[in-house]
Amino acid sequence: MRSYRVMITVTKLKVKIFADGAEKASMLDMSAKPFIKGFTTNPTLMRKGGVNNYAEFAKEILASIKDRPISFEVFSDDFTEMERQARVIASWGKNVYVKIPITNTKGVSSLPLVMRLTASGIKVNVTAILTLAQVQATVKVLSPHVASVVSVFAGRIADTGVDPVPLMKKSKTLLLKNKKAELLWASTREVFNIMQAENVGCHIVTVSNDILKKLDKWGYDLERLSLDTVRMFYEDGKQAGYSL
Repeated sequence: MRSYRVMITVTKLKVKIFADGAEKASMLDMSAKPFIKGFTTNPTLMRKGGVNNYAEFAKEILASIKDRPISFEVFSDDFTEMERQARVIASWGKNVYVKIPITNTKGVSSLPLVMRLTASGIKVNVTAILTLAQVQATVKVLSPHVASVVSVFAGRIADTGVDPVPLMKKSKTLLLKNKKAELLWASTREVFNIMQAENVGCHIVTVSNDILKKLDKWGYDLERLSLDTVRMFYEDGKQAGYSL
């Protein structure tokens, strides 16, 4: 019953929840949940998930998940090769978004490439954005006729001790100029970030499997959660056999 109530609550959100990960079993499991509206991956998550063959993994996922957007990221640092990879990835399916980092590892802007890709009709997800200047520059090159995603790493901003909400609000305003562009709250750290993304007006929030598992605590009674916590401490102390 509780899982049902949580699902109903989550489906009332305006922000779309995308599952962030690269483990096939988990992705297929999440695809069965109607409140999961899309998926995002990256090379780091793929490596962590034990993916050895990039294309094989992606095509297996796309064979099973055909009705929701999925982002796959290029992994070259050279813009010519990055573009080649982007065009290959885009050819895998109509629901594919190609993730392009905002710069390469040398700090050189990827936006000229983003402009070429979107001009040719390729859906992109510009990723690793952390500043308002980067958002402003990205919005300028996106096509008003092709769907795109602007991924701002709000969680990493918060990791530096800075509140990401003001930047996200300004980013949302900037994206109003392009109705095909969606603002994504990335690097979610806790369930509360979903509500922050909702309140800001983000179109999408990416959520890892670890945090998705915590959705069972959505709206949980705090007195009961306090008691659950006390019981956990007690049981762990007992199981450890501590004595003084």
